[in-house]
Amino acid sequence: MQSIWLTSLSITDKTVAQLAAGLKTYGLETEGNLWQDDLESLAWTSGLDVLVDKKPALWLILGTAEDFSKPAIRYGLSLLTLAVRAKRGATFPIVVLQGGADAIKSDELPTPLESLDILKASDPTLGAKLVAKIHSQAKLKDISYQIDMHGNPQVGQWFEVRPQHEKWPGIIFGVCDADISFQAVGAAGVLPEKSVLEHPVQGLKITYGKKEFTAWAVQNEIEPESAYYAQVSGFPDTILFGPYTERDGADMFMLRLK
Repeated sequence: MQSIWLTSLSITDKTVAQLAAGLKTYGLETEGNLWQDDLESLAWTSGLDVLVDKKPALWLILGTAEDFSKPAIRYGLSLLTLAVRAKRGATFPIVVLQGGADAIKSDELPTPLESLDILKASDPTLGAKLVAKIHSQAKLKDISYQIDMHGNPQVGQWFEVRPQHEKWPGIIFGVCDADISFQAVGAAGVLPEKSVLEHPVQGLKITYGKKEFTAWAVQNEIEPESAYYAQVSGFPDTILFGPYTERDGADMFMLRLK
């Protein structure tokens, strides 16, 4: 038996039980939880430890098109997906299971979710497709940054950003429809207890991709083994980041989270 983790956004226990029974005939043992839609208490982190420490072979996200249209659910799933990908690797299989009749369209999902496979929960070949997904070799998209999430109700939510390969001569990090309350630089993977910032800047106003961002910046050199951390208050629709520069029109990375 291979273990898989199921996050149900709103689907009834009866439907989940039937789904789990069907998958068991394919050698897939299903555990999971019901999604808690509470961004203030960072409830999206509740399944993170299981997905990272117990190392299920696959993560299923079961919901309807209506579920995936709700900004709070989209935001929470985006953060959890970023954290899972950072800790389990970019090839860890995550699949959206569509319940209900209305289609979930990948091009309408937030950036962290738009590349996920979408399958119908009612598909009679679902079990076989999931087994194939577990054993398939995912194609990696080469990106030049890494991003992770940290947080709990005591310390708040923190975005961790760093380069994938090369060094950055500092970093600019911005949010749309939210605020940055603190920034730090330290070793990758863990929130630093102390941080010395070089030429920190706060309150920059940036227009990028027709969106308005409030951005902070530092000129600490950021390597793949180190990282930039931003504590964010609120729930940004979109984040923007990239290597520090003073020139206009610089290439930046923009992630839509809702």
